[in-house]
Amino acid sequence: MRFPSSIFVSVSLFTAETTAALYLSSTYSSAGDRIWQGLTLLFTLLASVLVQLTLTFIHRDLSRDRPLVLLLHILQLGPVVRCLEAFCIYGSVGRMEEPYASITRKKQIPREGQSEEVEQQVGQAEGKLFTHRAAFARTSVIQAFLGSAPQLTLQLYICVVQRGVSIGRGTLMVISLLSIVYGALRCNILAIKIKYDDYEVDVRPLSYVCIFLWRSFEIATRVVVLVLFSSVLQLWILPVVFGNFLVFFFYPWILFWQSHCPFPENIEKTLTRVGTTIVLCLLTFLYAGINMFCWSAVQVKLNDPDLINKSQNWYRMAVYYMLRFVENASLLLLWYVYRTDVYEVVCAPLLVLQLLVAYATAIFFMLVFYQFCHPCRWLFSSSMTQGLWDCSSLLCVTCRSAAPQSRPMEKAVPESSPRKHSASDRVSGSTDDLPDDTSYDMLNDTTFDIPNEPENNTGGGANGDLSHSLACNV
Repeated sequence: MRFPSSIFVSVSLFTAETTAALYLSSTYSSAGDRIWQGLTLLFTLLASVLVQLTLTFIHRDLSRDRPLVLLLHILQLGPVVRCLEAFCIYGSVGRMEEPYASITRKKQIPREGQSEEVEQQVGQAEGKLFTHRAAFARTSVIQAFLGSAPQLTLQLYICVVQRGVSIGRGTLMVISLLSIVYGALRCNILAIKIKYDDYEVDVRPLSYVCIFLWRSFEIATRVVVLVLFSSVLQLWILPVVFGNFLVFFFYPWILFWQSHCPFPENIEKTLTRVGTTIVLCLLTFLYAGINMFCWSAVQVKLNDPDLINKSQNWYRMAVYYMLRFVENASLLLLWYVYRTDVYEVVCAPLLVLQLLVAYATAIFFMLVFYQFCHPCRWLFSSSMTQGLWDCSSLLCVTCRSAAPQSRPMEKAVPESSPRKHSASDRVSGSTDDLPDDTSYDMLNDTTFDIPNEPENNTGGGANGDLSHSLACNV
């Protein structure tokens, strides 16, 4: 059984960031900066409350008689208690023989020939530890993009306004950046394990390093661009932020309404229709928060039984990064035009160039990961290079088809000119060259339950079943 290091890292980042934020808010209170104090506490408490609710929901504490655990969650100490419980479970493994175990079947990722199916016995303690790992993986994502990301943006903006970085503020910014990058990394690993649940996925250290570099450059660049733009155009940052957020919030709902599928009812048996709607709104809220700062590896699909899109559309990813690069460049251009005397000590053209190169570096590490370091790249139905090439071909076809339509507006032509251009119009307007969406070859997603009670030898859940329902997707 693996050591629960991911749980320890998640709790350490949560505790360190909360402590640093509380200390910094006290310094703001002493200095009389009530606005900065209120916003710092708001982002800290919002993420903390959502983390407590997520842990309670996944472990199903509301339907169990555990008043002490609920009280500790109300006191915002839930992650610490869950971490201690996970380490107690890990320490008790091997001391007593478990009376039963479940058998799971996983396929090995094929590299040459067919894949082999491997059986593995999973005891009750290991099943409970798996539940804790899955819960903390999801809370790390929530903490990162609903707490740490707004917190980092706020503190960096304060540094620009006050023209200085204090020790407390710098410490909080470093911890917040690490929390965001770690949350994005967990999101990537979570997406891989959900999409390839039938396979035994082994993520190598080089893959972790590549994801870490990819997300570090992407998120840091995005935060700096937003802060620079907001420092010179305070009112215009609101349409930019809310526009991005609303687009990604309603995008899964629009796809769901277009599919004409029935409303999801299999999320949780104890939830009413109103409760299910609230949970789905929170899921899309988190999805929008992730896409505000970086590409979300977990794509929400409300018309899917598991609420997750298990196919990888290279075209959608390419469009996202191209539009995001154009948006960042536009915001930097506006900042360069309207910059104030605050930035006299900074070489503005060099800073713009560095930020654009940093975002291009993030895209480079993303390409390296999917092309060489992805643990399931052998299962891709097509390579990412081919997908990006198809995307560029589609853009070229679109540009060629739009070009002849604008010629009559530029210059008067004789009556016979349409005959000369009719052939080219038919060629450029054809759709034979349009690429098909590429996707992964996927098998049906299955879940192997871990029993929790002695009388349930095959069907029980491990301290709260982990199926690919919303409890595992939040």
